[in-house]
Amino acid sequence: MKYLALSLVLCALYSMSHGQCFFKQVPPDATFCKDDVDDTWHPVGSNWRNSQCMDCSCGGCCAAYSTPRSFPEDCVSVFDQQACEYIVHKRNNPSIRCEIYAAVGK
Repeated sequence: MKYLALSLVLCALYSMSHGQCFFKQVPPDATFCKDDVDDTWHPVGSNWRNSQCMDCSCGGCCAAYSTPRSFPEDCVSVFDQQACEYIVHKRNNPSIRCEIYAAVGK
């Protein structure tokens, strides 16, 4: 019984985690914070997207995109840095988009 309870707790914690995020401690007296990727400064309370397609605040950043994990075998996943998204298309014809069965993130 105790292992069942432990496994339920671990499953609940896993579902609340987000593998594509990181968090930072903000000093209580801070008025600005630094984006470590772009070396830019932002006012506390603001939100921005950095050059690595991360949606950020002073408290941390999360990926602004989902990563496809399951799609047809005759397709390929390509990251579009401008749009901050993965595009899944036919391997031999990039104009034909493919269905995504499963993705992680965002």
